[in-house]
Amino acid sequence: MIDVPCNKWSFNNRLLTFLSGTSDARGIDQWRQVGPWPKRGSKAFYILVPFTAKKVETDEDTGLETEKTALIGFRACPVFRYEDTDGKPLDVPQLEPPEPPPLLDIALSWGIEVRYMPYVGSGYGFYSPGRREIGLATHDEAVFFHELAHAAHERVNGKLTPSQDWRQEVVAELTAATLMHLFGKRPNDGGAYRYIRSYAEKAGKDAHRACLAVIADVSKCLALILNAHTAPVIETIAAD
Repeated sequence: MIDVPCNKWSFNNRLLTFLSGTSDARGIDQWRQVGPWPKRGSKAFYILVPFTAKKVETDEDTGLETEKTALIGFRACPVFRYEDTDGKPLDVPQLEPPEPPPLLDIALSWGIEVRYMPYVGSGYGFYSPGRREIGLATHDEAVFFHELAHAAHERVNGKLTPSQDWRQEVVAELTAATLMHLFGKRPNDGGAYRYIRSYAEKAGKDAHRACLAVIADVSKCLALILNAHTAPVIETIAAD
């Protein structure tokens, strides 16, 4: 695990850090101690910090007084991403895979940055339309394909729903599973099916019917991705 302050935060705060597209976020005082400083105009995101107070309690039997720390509530604390700082650089561990995933060129051509980050215990990837960024906590190509499919879905169908909408998730997972087969990777069709089924059932639908309901969008996403890919690689796939 990377030795940074946010790795000692609560799970929810670490999840917020991951979804904000960074593996190192700190408050102003913490950045002041190490050198980098938030750039002018950079925006903070907020974590919840416990607000405590000292409380003296008296034992009814002995009359002894003890001082305890009591939780009063929580306050929102602004923190800034390392990527939004200037100044003395920090030693950042290399998290990228030895070889880039197939179709990375598509994400880059769409102006999407792809960054690898530590796993925080929930979710191996995300696509942020606002930041034009894909964050990955795994080298598994299926996860990258899933997030790239979200980006393709946005391009063919307009703005995505901020929440994990069942249609968007089924489109992304079915597209990713297809790409795994096309590119000769080791697909996890069982895992893909369980993922699709979980979202379909939340919407009160059968997994197979859910796939059929979005198959047109899946076809559009695949066409957009494969048509944008370089011709020599497509020819290689066809030859295999």
